[in-house]
Amino acid sequence: MLLRILDRLEEILITFLIGAATVIIFFAVLHRYLVGIPLFYPLLFPINMSWAQELCIYMFVWMAKFGAAYGVRTGIHVGVDVLVNQLDPRWRKGTILFGLFCGALFTAVIGTMGAKFVYGLMQTDQVTPDMELPSWIVYLCIPLGSYLMCFRFLQVAWTFGRGGELPHHDHAYVEGIEAEIPATGGREVIR
Repeated sequence: MLLRILDRLEEILITFLIGAATVIIFFAVLHRYLVGIPLFYPLLFPINMSWAQELCIYMFVWMAKFGAAYGVRTGIHVGVDVLVNQLDPRWRKGTILFGLFCGALFTAVIGTMGAKFVYGLMQTDQVTPDMELPSWIVYLCIPLGSYLMCFRFLQVAWTFGRGGELPHHDHAYVEGIEAEIPATGGREVIR
């Protein structure tokens, strides 16, 4: 139950960040274009949109950190497993688990270093250039995203260790849409 809630929160956060960043960039570009038209200049010039670029950069960084964890969970990261698949099944399982635990260790180290950095940044008065947010809020995505990715590596390792199944992304699958297989009476339909 808690894992499904975490999965949904992760998906909602990623979706919100990319959607909101896209909308903000669209309006910032539209604003910049319309300010150049003399008719709209008096109306739009007083509106300050200088914060939009900075906010979108932060939103994309946060999205990338949490998107990487989503990629581990769903198996959409690119991997080269030609040599691993040639191994004896006993060695293959150990090699895959070793790789997953190395990923977990690496992201745990990055998360810990990021947490120390954020904690140190909290002790300062540093703010972002345009929005003047406390800088530690921006960098908080490093420990949060890295620890979530570490958890996802351990989750995949646990599932693989128990059942031998790695997450596999099916590019043809779209959640909420069922594929209909046409009844052809045993014949292939060619269009």
